[in-house]
Amino acid sequence: MHHFGLVMQFLRDRQTFLVEVAKGVRIESKIISFLICSVTFLALYGAIIGLSHSWLQMVSSAIKLPALYLITLMICLPTLYIFEVVSGSSRTFGQYLALLLASTSVISVMMIAFAPVTLFFHLSINDYTFFKLLNVAIFVITGIVGINFFYRGMMLVSDAEFNRNATEVMPVVDATADANSTPPLKPRGAGVIKAWLVLYGFVGSQLGWTLRPFFGTPDRPFSLFRELESNFYAHILYTITHLLLPN
Repeated sequence: MHHFGLVMQFLRDRQTFLVEVAKGVRIESKIISFLICSVTFLALYGAIIGLSHSWLQMVSSAIKLPALYLITLMICLPTLYIFEVVSGSSRTFGQYLALLLASTSVISVMMIAFAPVTLFFHLSINDYTFFKLLNVAIFVITGIVGINFFYRGMMLVSDAEFNRNATEVMPVVDATADANSTPPLKPRGAGVIKAWLVLYGFVGSQLGWTLRPFFGTPDRPFSLFRELESNFYAHILYTITHLLLPN
């Protein structure tokens, strides 16, 4: 319960959490708590979407949905860390990991919030295509919220690091000096973060396609994985076209 309590405290007071991450306060405990909560909530949501096919699919999806987010994190985080270090960041790998796991926990909590809606449509509408697109929309919405939190968190941490370093190395400026004589300094890294978030989205969506099925096609028996074919974006376009133009 301590881990879930920490997540709820974080959701209510994210500013304090970001300040603590910027200062490196209790990073290890934050990582463990967010990891446990993210895996638990994602597994629950995975079980709900897998239940639309069979009990085996339910168990499979409960395992694969947390794996999707954690494997994406493991693939992409080293790239961000190396680029940030090259750019001059002094943040530790644990600080990046804590921020990204916090973002994943935001996604997982939002998915649990959507769980009653997903379960309702599963029980009331026998339409595999609609159910799949509904969940893709939920994944997109929760992903955007999580990514936005990570970006804002990185910017706040970067500001804190920049201000600390500027205070240490910059001389005291005369208050009467011309404001235009020295251009204001700005924290770096926004471009790197934005580019990395695009990479993160592409890797995550394609990995999800690789790990499918999460729902299970009604007229097919259970299978743990499927053959690789096409790509995620082409499949979503085909699914939307099939829903709008069934013939």
